[in-house]
Amino acid sequence: MQNTDVAIIGGGIVGLATAFQLSERFPNLRVVVLDKEASVGAHQTGHNSGVLHSGIYYRPGSLKALNCRSGKEAMERFCEREEIPHDICGKVIVAVEENEIQRLEDIYQRGQQNGVRCQMIGPERLAELEPHAAGIQAIHVPESGIVNYRRVTERLSEIVQQRGGEVITSARVRRIVKDRERTVVGSTAGEVSARYVVNCAGLHCDRVSAMSGARPDAKIVPFRGEFYELKPEVHHLCRNLIYPVPDPRFPFLGVHFTRMIDGGVECGPNAVLAFDREGYRKLDCNPRDLFESITYPGFLRLAARYWRKGLEEMWRSFSKRAFVRALSRLMPEIRVEHLVPARSGVRAQAVAGDGSILDDFLIQLSDSVINVNNAPSPAATSALNVGQMVTDKLAEQLE
Repeated sequence: MQNTDVAIIGGGIVGLATAFQLSERFPNLRVVVLDKEASVGAHQTGHNSGVLHSGIYYRPGSLKALNCRSGKEAMERFCEREEIPHDICGKVIVAVEENEIQRLEDIYQRGQQNGVRCQMIGPERLAELEPHAAGIQAIHVPESGIVNYRRVTERLSEIVQQRGGEVITSARVRRIVKDRERTVVGSTAGEVSARYVVNCAGLHCDRVSAMSGARPDAKIVPFRGEFYELKPEVHHLCRNLIYPVPDPRFPFLGVHFTRMIDGGVECGPNAVLAFDREGYRKLDCNPRDLFESITYPGFLRLAARYWRKGLEEMWRSFSKRAFVRALSRLMPEIRVEHLVPARSGVRAQAVAGDGSILDDFLIQLSDSVINVNNAPSPAATSALNVGQMVTDKLAEQLE
């Protein structure tokens, strides 16, 4: 059995950012990160859109808003210091119909309250920034950017290990047993005895919380987001980032165009129930995951409330033409033949028992275990700051 001060479950960007911050603040602290995959950043970290979010969307004063602003600055500094390619390229949020103008204004006001550098612009300025985008009004957010978060995570892992920490892969956690002074984490790579445990398990965070004896306030319901990619000959249609005005009822931002740090342009995602918490393909199905979702009262209430929206998303999943119709609201020139299938990602969406969607970070301390029970977008942008928040909670026990 291996002894350590802190065991972190989950080798995604939040888990490794936490290990990084702990090792920086407490150089003599022993830190072990356990991840069930063969490499770090294999799930949400490695399947997201790579956007450095500005914080414009989030309720002022919320953990999302506060962490996104500080986290983005920290992420930019980290990428500059570690020479990780990134680009502060800017984005536009576009209203294409009159009934979207008020929602666009609301987003602009949030941006102002959150300290985001942004500007309301008309169609003439929009045409200068994104000549192929449709819109009657838009918000220009010049400080938004792009980066490869998996590369960030790999570098965080390297630094943690250089500082004396350990990152153990292929270590699926099976059990957590607490006694008076220590907590034993049993995994497929052996047992680790720790003074404190941090649960950053992402798609499985509610299950790990339950292992530790905590009662999560919500259950994870997985939603798959599917993307297409523009063919190289039409990359010129999108210069940087083009987003619609989001529906405030949902945490998803709607199908959009994203220039990637490697030069490609992705289009999407939709949002459909995944039948597997790691179900990146349409036919992937894990009976346990599916049964948990469709029998969970919170999901059933959510589905009953928004079934029409759910059907629309499912139709776009199976109909490329329907997907293109949604994209063409933002870019009328887009055609079916311009797109090829790209990757998919699965979002760990926390849903409460009453069917409400948890839309803010949820970090809970239970005895010697800290559970990060909800870390939705912009978790990657905010990761270094979220890691600092967890470190602050542990510092109260350590100092």
